[in-house]
Amino acid sequence: MKTGFWLAGATALALAGPAMAGDSIKIGFVSTFSGPTAVIGNDMRNSFELALDHMGRKMAGKPVEVIYEDDQQKPDIGKQKTEKLVQSDKVDFIAGYIWSNVLLASLKTAVDSGTFLISANAGPSQLAGDLCSPYVFSTSWQNDQTPAAMGLYMNQKGVKSVFLIGPNYAAGKDMLAGVKSTFKGEIKGEEYTVWPSQLDFSAELSKAKASGAESIFVFYPGAAGVQFLNQYAQAGIKAQIPLYTAFTIDELSLPLQKDNAIGVPGAQEWVNDLPGEQNKRFVDDYRKKYPGLRPTYYGAQAYDAAQLIDSAVVAAGGDTSKKDVMKAAMEKADFKSLRGPFKYGNNHIPVQNFYLQDVVKDADGALSLKTVATIVKDAQDSFHDKCPMK
Repeated sequence: MKTGFWLAGATALALAGPAMAGDSIKIGFVSTFSGPTAVIGNDMRNSFELALDHMGRKMAGKPVEVIYEDDQQKPDIGKQKTEKLVQSDKVDFIAGYIWSNVLLASLKTAVDSGTFLISANAGPSQLAGDLCSPYVFSTSWQNDQTPAAMGLYMNQKGVKSVFLIGPNYAAGKDMLAGVKSTFKGEIKGEEYTVWPSQLDFSAELSKAKASGAESIFVFYPGAAGVQFLNQYAQAGIKAQIPLYTAFTIDELSLPLQKDNAIGVPGAQEWVNDLPGEQNKRFVDDYRKKYPGLRPTYYGAQAYDAAQLIDSAVVAAGGDTSKKDVMKAAMEKADFKSLRGPFKYGNNHIPVQNFYLQDVVKDADGALSLKTVATIVKDAQDSFHDKCPMK
């Protein structure tokens, strides 16, 4: 079934073309705009809108229409919204997707219809491997990559043992697998918690402490990351067992985590202070357009998703029926990414650098993230060889 899934997409790409391009470029954007994690979806939408502003809200001279849909962080709702965008709205592209389980539920709809899908966050291992598709691109990463970079950093720090904690869904499993793929020390234990409802981690913290592990690795995005970090500090464990993270501390969670986040390292492919005029413009203009807010990697990836789509539309001269032309243009990654140059692997997952980030106080006394070092350069995901595309 999985190989057939890819072949269906390839066949659709070969046959696509008769449909006439419309007067506008229609983009569907699926993310979470309600509930506790709406702040993530809002940041992605903010950044996508800023990218359109920077383009004059046109691609290849055509106006851009974006239809935003709320997946409510539920796979079945995400699938329904994707179906609506494809079947009723007949969009040219679909972008967004925070959650791996939502993306996996929505994937077949996009691929079977011959609609390009750009994941601006979710990176399940299946997407990089046997469910890769000519129609699917990522402007983020494959889930395992960021924690794998943190595992390398832990080796550099001489960490001998770790206790792993994460949510029990597709991304949580990928994240802990990523650490295990590179960390050379002993895994003292691993716990998977109920997602997304569980916000009390006292039992898991007690198990980590009792395990004798000299460190803890955790992956919790959004509200769960805030709760975990605060409970970790309140339990007095922070002074005893160092914490290493991926996606748990960002510009959205920092105002709530406060000083508890100081001294807790993370890994990421984009940090707000990366060099380059394009990135500086993005950060400065975001803060001007949305006073009181700071952009995150979620937003940076959504901004890049808009740029990737633009590169495809421009290459096709605005004719979105030219699927082969657009696919070839996107595979070149020929746009000014906020993270600097990167290239695509055969599976349309970026080959890119990952950085060590730390929490510091900026000139205004506010907490922010700072790039400390490059952990790994030109990292490619470990599932690309399972992708049928060459």
